[in-house]
Amino acid sequence: MNFKPLRDRLLVKYSEEAEKSAGGLYIPDSAKEKPQEGKVVAAGTGRVTDDGKLQAMEVKVGDIVLFEKYGGSKLKLDGTEYIIIKEDEVLGILANK
Repeated sequence: MNFKPLRDRLLVKYSEEAEKSAGGLYIPDSAKEKPQEGKVVAAGTGRVTDDGKLQAMEVKVGDIVLFEKYGGSKLKLDGTEYIIIKEDEVLGILANK
């Protein structure tokens, strides 16, 4: 894959979702929701401020992030599902994951 997001956008690979529920029941693919968590695999250079300066990104490649449920644009590259989101749509970075 050769993809470079522009400006303040991130390419995020969805995290794998658990196959079993907390009670031990197997969850079929049709009942699974898309996770709101993923790993940043590519990042843009940053946001250009109103005065023309480049503001660097806080999120970097390799970070595990939580993002808004209905944000971003979904796409499939090389058979893998990704989402492109703006840095503003990131709710937080997960530590120790």
